[in-house]
Amino acid sequence: MRTRINSLGALAALSLLLAACGGDDATDEALEERDNSADVAAYYRDNPDFFSFKTPDDLPADLVWENGMDLPDLGSPDAKKGGTFNYFVADFPRTLRRVGPDANGPFRGWILDFMVPSMAIIHPTADGFYPGLAESWAIMPEERTVYIRLDKNARWSDGEPITADDYLFMFFFYHSEDIVAPWYNNWYKTQYTNITKYDDYTISMTRPLIRPHFEDAVLGLSPMPQHFYKELGEDYVERYQWRFVPTPGAYIVKDEDIRKGRSITLTRLEDWWAKDKRFFRNRFNADKVRLTVIRDDAKSFEAFKRGDIDMLRLNTSELWYEKLPDSDPDVRSGYIQKAIFYNDIPRPTYGLWINTAKPHLDNNDVRIGIHHASNWQLVIDKFFRGDYARMRTSADGYGKATHPTLQPRQYDIVAAQEYFAKAGFSERGDDGVLRNAAGERLSFTLTTPYSTLTDVLTILKEEALKAGLELRIEVLDMTAGFKKANEKKHDIQLTALNVGDRYPRYWETYHSDNAYDKAFLDDGSVNPDRKIKVQTNNIETLANREIDRLIDQYRTVPTEEELVAIAHTLEEKLYEHASFVPGFIQGYERSAHWRWVRFPEGFSERDMHYVFEYQQFWIDEEAKAETLEAKKNGDTFPVSITIYDQYRND
Repeated sequence: MRTRINSLGALAALSLLLAACGGDDATDEALEERDNSADVAAYYRDNPDFFSFKTPDDLPADLVWENGMDLPDLGSPDAKKGGTFNYFVADFPRTLRRVGPDANGPFRGWILDFMVPSMAIIHPTADGFYPGLAESWAIMPEERTVYIRLDKNARWSDGEPITADDYLFMFFFYHSEDIVAPWYNNWYKTQYTNITKYDDYTISMTRPLIRPHFEDAVLGLSPMPQHFYKELGEDYVERYQWRFVPTPGAYIVKDEDIRKGRSITLTRLEDWWAKDKRFFRNRFNADKVRLTVIRDDAKSFEAFKRGDIDMLRLNTSELWYEKLPDSDPDVRSGYIQKAIFYNDIPRPTYGLWINTAKPHLDNNDVRIGIHHASNWQLVIDKFFRGDYARMRTSADGYGKATHPTLQPRQYDIVAAQEYFAKAGFSERGDDGVLRNAAGERLSFTLTTPYSTLTDVLTILKEEALKAGLELRIEVLDMTAGFKKANEKKHDIQLTALNVGDRYPRYWETYHSDNAYDKAFLDDGSVNPDRKIKVQTNNIETLANREIDRLIDQYRTVPTEEELVAIAHTLEEKLYEHASFVPGFIQGYERSAHWRWVRFPEGFSERDMHYVFEYQQFWIDEEAKAETLEAKKNGDTFPVSITIYDQYRND
């Protein structure tokens, strides 16, 4: 099992419409000019234990420097630069900010996660890091410190050099409450204890505790451009709403390529500083990436079939077997190619996320009843044609860190009714829905931001009613769906958080710090005045002191053995709490692409969530012209339906 460490905090997907929030150039022009350089310098002075300044002579003499150059190349030497990769997004982003309200959405991957290198990146197939913004690094576990030599050639997309100062400023940025990002505030204040500048291109970072693979959270960092954020202040959210952040990556967004509500186009930098670097030279090949807004799944399929977009994920059975079967004329003629890419990754947490702050959902018996009223096996057999499997825990796919024996509660009408009765819901109405003594119906809204899973909700609704539970279906677009969960306004949501890291992460999703402003009083009792904390990933509003204690312990243990043991205990406690109903897992990525989209021979990566995430494909313009001409004339090519199963793990 391997996972990538690219940019921290990319755990959820949220996006909102630009049309809802204005953001024209005139707004920026009206803002007061500001230079926070003095504030930044003062912050460094006021926190001398965190920000240190030394010379190269102060570096330890026994450092062993690594550079990852023994790892296999990425991409193909046959890759061609040029062309436009046409793809789509389900919603127009509400902001170009990478941090703060509404920034953590589906578009984020295209301006950060897929595109921006960190100091060093975990290789998607081999064991080890390959260099990104760092030239080399040295790991000193006994000091909890990583030393980094930055690549002196690295440049921001506006031409400014990337130096140690941008890494110091990164901490100033993430410590600031002006960014309105509590997860980042907490992470960067608690997970690092020092950054030291030795010269413009040599730094070290220290973490508070010795942890298994503690270096991941250092080498996985990407800096913040100090020169760009010199205006950072209380109006950060509005001031930077539609300003593209200079990037160390290969692509930029130009103002003229933002077509509000319709599309955004990324342009590759011809003079990108890393274009000839070994692990990047055969990647990021398209001159442009055009992302068109297509909100309807049926329309996105139609756009793909027309050739308006070049690639389409086919992860639902309907798309793979019915909409684009192997017998489809375009597939049989070789114009469209289908592929299955098996992977070995931590599994996204598809399931029912129960908001325990809602009436009756705060009752453990009701939640356990919902587990037994959820017929996931029928969903897998009927909707997914048996291709998927049942998720067992909230942390599947983490090797030995995944609980070895825990199993999800099975669909059982009798058991569901017994638990509902314990909660007071024992009388059925004429509509088949259970009621309590006060006449309240056992009824909740089941929301999803995934329209492709509408039929899943229908199956769950019909099966739940057999146990006396009414689920009112609500299918929202991604904008509204994720916003509703992020603001903790949902009852139950069918969704998933994307996961990463080598080990499960619990604090973000299950700690009371991310449920309420102050969940408990000092004596351990529930704070009667606590307020729900929004803009966090604890969408179950879970606040449990025992779970908090275990999570706090989990974050501090020094050995892998202790970490694994606590992870197993945490999963058992989460099972008892029953606020997450495990849904399904998918062991592969299915996709289709027009034959002008080319991949390296035998392409597949062990750690691959999306076919395009490592940007190893390229657009063959000659093949495109050839394909379109052949389609017009009725000529054909060999059929291509490929299964890449070298990382199959079932």
